[in-house]
Amino acid sequence: METVADRIATSGFQDRFATGVANPTMTVFRPHRPNGAACLIVPGGGYVRVVIDKEGFEIARHLSGLGITCFVLKYRLPGEGWSQPADVPLQDGQRAVRLIRAGAVEFGIDPNRVAVIGCSAGGHLASRLATSHVHTVYQPVEAADRLSARPDLVGLLYPVIDMYQPNAHPGSRRALLGPAPDREQEIAQSPHLHVSGDTPATFLVHAADDPSVPLENSLLYAAALRAAKVACEIHIFEEGGHGFGIYLARGKPASAWPGLFTSWASRHGWLAKTTSSPPLSPKPASPPAPGL
Repeated sequence: METVADRIATSGFQDRFATGVANPTMTVFRPHRPNGAACLIVPGGGYVRVVIDKEGFEIARHLSGLGITCFVLKYRLPGEGWSQPADVPLQDGQRAVRLIRAGAVEFGIDPNRVAVIGCSAGGHLASRLATSHVHTVYQPVEAADRLSARPDLVGLLYPVIDMYQPNAHPGSRRALLGPAPDREQEIAQSPHLHVSGDTPATFLVHAADDPSVPLENSLLYAAALRAAKVACEIHIFEEGGHGFGIYLARGKPASAWPGLFTSWASRHGWLAKTTSSPPLSPKPASPPAPGL
C-alpha cells in the first residue's frame, strides 16, 4: 500500500517521501510558455523511498519557470516484492521516457529534446537510462513502448554510480541488489562500466563534503564518458553535503548548479526554441506500470 510521509518536523520544510509504490506515476508541471524542452526528474531516496519534494517538485517548479515541461517520476522500489527487483526502477524509467515522447503533441514538446535529471539513487536510475536504454526490461503494452527510451541529455546530482565497494552507497546497493550481491550483479548495475559512444551528453554535480555518496561516483562516470568521447561537464563544490536539491543548497557553493545546468543544456541545443500556450497548472498522470 502506498504511503506518503512528510518529514517537515525534522526538515523544517515540506519534505515528503513515498513508499509502497504499486503504480508508478508522473506529475506534470506545464509552463506558461513552453519552449519545447522536456525533462523527466527522478528523485532519490536510496531505493527505499522516493523523495518527492526536494529532489522532485522543487526542481520541476524551477525548470518549468524557465519554459521547460517537467515530469516528476514516482517509481517502484526494488525491495517491495517485485519479480525483477533490480530492474523494476529501470522499467518505470524507460516507460516514462517513452510516454513523454508519445505525448509530444499533447504537451507541446519536441520529442528530440527530452532530458533526464536524477538525484542520488535517482541519479543511478538516470545513468542506467543513459547506458541501458536499449535493453528490454519489460514487454511492450502499447505503441508508445516501441519508442526510444534514450534521453537526449542527462543531469546527475550527487549520483549513486558504483555498486562495488568502497565507492558504493551501502543503502542503495543493499536495497537494489540484496545483502550479498555477486560481482556479476555489481558490474551489471554500475553504469560507468556500460558507457558507450551512444551514451547521452551528461552534466554532473557533486559536493566534495558529501557524507553519503562518495565523490568518486561522479568522477568514475565522468572518466568513462571522457574515455568514450561523450560530452560531459562536471562541477565539484567544496560544500553542499548530500541531498541538497535546490532548497538545501541555499547559501552554499552548490546553489549555483541550476544556472550552470541550464547554461550547459542551452549550449547543447536543449533550450533552442520557444513556443507559447495558455498557463496551465501541474497535473498528475498515472501511466500503467510495466511488468506487473
